[in-house]
Amino acid sequence: MKLILLNKPFNVMCQFSHHPDRPTLAAYVDIPNIYPAGRLDADSEGLILLTDDGKLQNRISHPAHKLPKTYLVQVEGSPSSEQLKQLRQPLDLGDFITQPCTVKHIHEPEWLWPRQPPIRQRAQIPTSWLCMILSEGKNRQVRRMTAAVGLPTLRLIRTGIAGFSLESHPLLPGEWQEVKLN
Repeated sequence: MKLILLNKPFNVMCQFSHHPDRPTLAAYVDIPNIYPAGRLDADSEGLILLTDDGKLQNRISHPAHKLPKTYLVQVEGSPSSEQLKQLRQPLDLGDFITQPCTVKHIHEPEWLWPRQPPIRQRAQIPTSWLCMILSEGKNRQVRRMTAAVGLPTLRLIRTGIAGFSLESHPLLPGEWQEVKLN
């Protein structure tokens, strides 16, 4: 059984099959018969777990298991205490209501790599960083949550999944590491 940690770069499709316009995971990992356990949008970066074991893939990615996922989110604006409170509580996004989650306003982590291409900067509008820990992961959920409270996401990086993190396994975008399972 293999478990691979990959730091998925920005603008890479979270699939191994060919994509007509963008690079895929196959450009970074050349190991047969492994598959992503969960997804990240092309415009999101960070930790992806890859495995060749279907049961492990299901355990990691299926919402019923509610494994925590940690995201660093650069948002436009400075979050108020009310906006942070709204993000922590169940939030109605129209087609579903989010589960409560952990949200903290943080300083930009020193270990974070620069994004290529860089995010847009506006001279008159500050940006801020949030750390969000969710136990669910619906399509574009973090981006939709921050937008719903008036803090559009500029950069989204998943840094942790179920005890694995890019802090404890430092990988630059495109780098991967196999981890041993007990």
